[in-house]
Amino acid sequence: MIAREETMSSAVMQDDIDKVLPVINAAGSDSAMLDNTLEFLMMNDVPLPLAVMMTIPEPWQNERDIPRTRRDLYRYYATMMEPWDGPASILFSDGEIVGAVLDRNGLRPSRYYITDDNMLILSSEVGVLDIPPEKIVRKSRVRSGRMLLVDTVRGRIIEDDEIKETYAARHPYGEWLDGHLLSLKDLPLPNKKIPSIPQEMRDRLYKAFGYTYEDVKEVILPMALNGAEPTASMGADIPLAVLSEKHQPLFSYFRQMFAQVTNPPIDAIREEIVTDTAVYVGSDGNLLEDAPENCAVLRLDQPILSNADLLRIRTARTKSLRAATIPILYYKSEPLDRALNRLFVTCDRAYKNGANILILSDRGVDENHMAIPSLLAVSALEQHLIRTRKRTAVSVVLETAEPRDVHHFALLLGYGARAINPYLALECVDE
Repeated sequence: MIAREETMSSAVMQDDIDKVLPVINAAGSDSAMLDNTLEFLMMNDVPLPLAVMMTIPEPWQNERDIPRTRRDLYRYYATMMEPWDGPASILFSDGEIVGAVLDRNGLRPSRYYITDDNMLILSSEVGVLDIPPEKIVRKSRVRSGRMLLVDTVRGRIIEDDEIKETYAARHPYGEWLDGHLLSLKDLPLPNKKIPSIPQEMRDRLYKAFGYTYEDVKEVILPMALNGAEPTASMGADIPLAVLSEKHQPLFSYFRQMFAQVTNPPIDAIREEIVTDTAVYVGSDGNLLEDAPENCAVLRLDQPILSNADLLRIRTARTKSLRAATIPILYYKSEPLDRALNRLFVTCDRAYKNGANILILSDRGVDENHMAIPSLLAVSALEQHLIRTRKRTAVSVVLETAEPRDVHHFALLLGYGARAINPYLALECVDE
């Protein structure tokens, strides 16, 4: 069923690699990104404690004890700002307020003493200074999701509940969300047949998109049976893709050597309280101006879409959502860079016609048409949208046959896709 011979495929030829890899820009470090975001918000008159709450919210999605008003505040800002997860202990100050907060998982220690002469001593561990025990009036630690805030002008500690309830009461965030935020079930399922692929065409697509016997037996089948990523030994002994004599998928060029640190991998079951897979599709709101229209987006519980889910989005015609399907196919004789430029022009035209959801689709591969590698299409479009200042105005959804491994999906989401419909992998599961 799945062959290894070299055929026309979405894998990238080596002579194309030198042309297209510069388009894919690696993101900067997480800490630098957080610093820049906080600085930007403060420069635009967002109070520092609120800026920290927006960028490093406590894990509220699965925590039932958080008050409704505070939950609505976090839900409102979640439509515009992805949470920063760390791990780190963050100290911040604007010259008058000094504060500390942990990452959402609480993976870094941060302990403090308060002495009888009104000194606060904060460090990752206790005992950094020799303080006589009789002078210590309070001994505690910064807890996950909690904020330690000191007003140096008034000389007092502002408690976590006081900080957050003050900002949660500024606007009726719950009413705004109820009136504008959509979920997938709110979109009607049109009376249209969900596309399916005949067996003969499916076999051709397996070859065209480079599926192997191992992909099906070792990756797709275990995930379909168990609902979890298949386990494997740590460390990669696979030769580098750039040295391979075979045409490799673009995903294979992105590998990180195992970092020997003490942090264990995320456990989605035991760490359910800090794990959330929701994504938001549509036009991003304005972080600097609180308004009901900011949360007029579509909430997806998770970024992997079924064919029925994608059909709902594709036919959506609401006041705040309008989708356009953009093919990422090109003639096999056409240069790849020209195909990318044509993709940019088509997306710009769709945006001018009112679309704020761009569905990049590689359906239609045949003997004359190849697909732009999905990772390249997503990343190149992401950089184009940034250059033309449309990035926050549109969301990119991907309809593709190429990804079938967790690594593939992680790269696509990391480089700009909001959601992915892996239609050939789903067809493989059905088969």
